[in-house]
Amino acid sequence: MIDNTFPEVRWGRDPGRLARRAIGAVAGSKPGAWLIRQCTPLDRWLLERSGGRLTIFGPMAVPLLLLTTTGRKSGQRRQIPLAYMREGDRLYLVGSNFGQAHDPAWVLNLIADPNAWVTMGGKEIPVRATEVVGEERDRAYQKFVDYINNYDTYRHRAAREIKVFALTRR
Repeated sequence: MIDNTFPEVRWGRDPGRLARRAIGAVAGSKPGAWLIRQCTPLDRWLLERSGGRLTIFGPMAVPLLLLTTTGRKSGQRRQIPLAYMREGDRLYLVGSNFGQAHDPAWVLNLIADPNAWVTMGGKEIPVRATEVVGEERDRAYQKFVDYINNYDTYRHRAAREIKVFALTRR
C-alpha cells in the first residue's frame, strides 16, 4: 500500500490565536515583510541542513517546508522555504509574495512544470502541484488567513489574485 500522507513536522508549539494575530500584524507590515525576506536565505540554509526539520520561524510554530522546483528558464533546481497548510493528503501553498504586485518565481516555475519536491521531516518527497481555483482556492486561502492574518493583508496589498496550489505525492 502506498502512503500518500506527508510527515507531521512542526518545531515549537502553536503560540495561540492572540499571539498569531500579533505575529501576523508584524509580518503583514511592509517592514515586517522586508525583514522576513531578509531572513529567507538563513531559513533556507537551516531547512536544508536539517532536512526540513528546523526553521528560524519554528518558535512561532509556523508550518514550513522546503519547496524545490525546476527553474523555468535555467532548468536548475530552485529551493524556497514556504508556509503550508495541510488538508488530508494534500498540502496547500499560497503565492502571496508578501503582497507584492507580482507572483513569486516559484509560482511561475510550478506553472511551467508542476512536478516538484518538498523536504519535510528529513525526507525529500516528490509532489505534483495543481493550481486551485474558485471555491477551493478561496477555502484554502482562508485557512492561511485564519491561521495568521498577515495573509489577509497580502491579499489586499497585492492588487492581483494570489495563486494557491495543492500538492499531492507523485
